[in-house]
Amino acid sequence: MSEYHTPVLLKPSVDGLNIRRDGKYMDLTFGGGGHSREILSRLGEDGELMAFDQDCDAIANLPEDERLIFVNHNFRYLANFMRYYGWDGVDGILADLGVSSHEFDEADRGFSFRFDAPLDMRMNQSAELTAGKVLNEYSVDELKRIFADYGELDGAYRVASAIVRYRETNELKTSGDLYSAVDRCIPREREKKFLAKLYQALRIEVNGELDVLEEMLERAMKILKPGGRLSVITYHSLEDRLVKNFFKSGNARGEVERDPITGSVHFDYKEVNRKVIVPDEEEITINPRSRSAKLRILERVR
Repeated sequence: MSEYHTPVLLKPSVDGLNIRRDGKYMDLTFGGGGHSREILSRLGEDGELMAFDQDCDAIANLPEDERLIFVNHNFRYLANFMRYYGWDGVDGILADLGVSSHEFDEADRGFSFRFDAPLDMRMNQSAELTAGKVLNEYSVDELKRIFADYGELDGAYRVASAIVRYRETNELKTSGDLYSAVDRCIPREREKKFLAKLYQALRIEVNGELDVLEEMLERAMKILKPGGRLSVITYHSLEDRLVKNFFKSGNARGEVERDPITGSVHFDYKEVNRKVIVPDEEEITINPRSRSAKLRILERVR
């Protein structure tokens, strides 16, 4: 299973849940099952774990454990499935965001610029929107928006314009086509970083990642029981900023809401780690993809 995806910040993220042996927990990003297995190892016979993954490939990694409920859907539906299975709340929730190593390494999925692969990038392969559809059908302004907002890409309009010009005579079908379209926009000394930002922007758009994350955070905080914890691992600044704002204020803006009459603040949560947790050098050496990971932990206090 380690070949599918090496779990990042495994011990600190699960330690952060402060697991009770009879508790009810959620792993919102099952993937290779590394975090789920660690949670199950700390649960007693009466404990339960609900694991989510919209990627059908993850099903092959399921352990045989009666305490595990697997949900092959997007984690935005966590509250719906909590009610469906008769849970009255959750003692802890873990989310390891981003793309699994398996998805990066499967050429046909189109997540990596290392392969000349179809422009797909769907985490849920039954979804209609693909990276190819975005690149071939979005207007120049729409492309500029996603490259600027989701990739924080310098010269976003120039890149968008190059793609629109290319598709006047050629359909973009593969990552090789995309490279040809933007070739003149790539700074050679920063080629990998440029392509990483470009692919990140497309992936976020295809999967609606930031909207889904915002929706998940709102619902996750509401279904936590008092004393329950939310442990979230992010991989880029857009995700981390959103999580940081929610943990500070309970909303995407990061603005603490006050009672309009008294001016008092009613926020039933506290950050467990004031300083963000990152992988140590040993983990980065073993798993270089963990380099950009950041862990934040929130507790519901009442």
